Amino acid sequence: MHTVRTASITPSRRWRVVDIVVAAVVGVASGVIFWAWGLAWTPLSAALTFLGPGAAGLLSGGWLFAGVLGGLIVRKPGAALFTEIVAGVVEMLIGNQWGFTNFVWAAVEGAAAELAFVILLYRVWNLGGALFAGALAGVSTGILDTTFTSLAALDAAQKWLYLATSVLSGAVIAGLVGWLAVRGLAATGALSRFAAGRGARVVDDGSDLPPQRSGTVA
Repeated sequence: MHTVRTASITPSRRWRVVDIVVAAVVGVASGVIFWAWGLAWTPLSAALTFLGPGAAGLLSGGWLFAGVLGGLIVRKPGAALFTEIVAGVVEMLIGNQWGFTNFVWAAVEGAAAELAFVILLYRVWNLGGALFAGALAGVSTGILDTTFTSLAALDAAQKWLYLATSVLSGAVIAGLVGWLAVRGLAATGALSRFAAGRGARVVDDGSDLPPQRSGTVA
């Protein structure tokens, strides 16, 4: 009896050159957006004061999406962490009031998003996985901000509000919007060299449909 060998369907977790390049490009582009988001932070947070200072956590997601994007596109261990750190470094180099803190926060937030993908065993890349990664990143920034910034002076109720709104913002801005962005890029063919692009591809000719049984009359 002959043994039939089947090809492994487990995706490789080894980084390719294209993975590094794309993750870096996503990180750099995100870093520029982070910097612009920082400029908008003061007026936007002031506009939310009627809800209480803790409501400013609703803006946190604007600094969390890079890691989620990197993870969803590259789908390799370390992608979320790498992309978020690159974004934080770019934001720091452009310059703002937070300086080296940009790097520290990005490292922690990227690690939190990475942890989500670790928990999911690098196998879940759907909307639920994206929301989970964004929410976990929101937890990290909520804890950092209410512990090591001026927000540490808030009372307990406002700290909890900030943490809750950070999680919500992370899930929506980083998770949902990030997932939609990946699908949008995949639809253009820009991610054709990635599983993210192939998985989201819409085929109009029915080639992705299960094959009909031989002899079936349509």
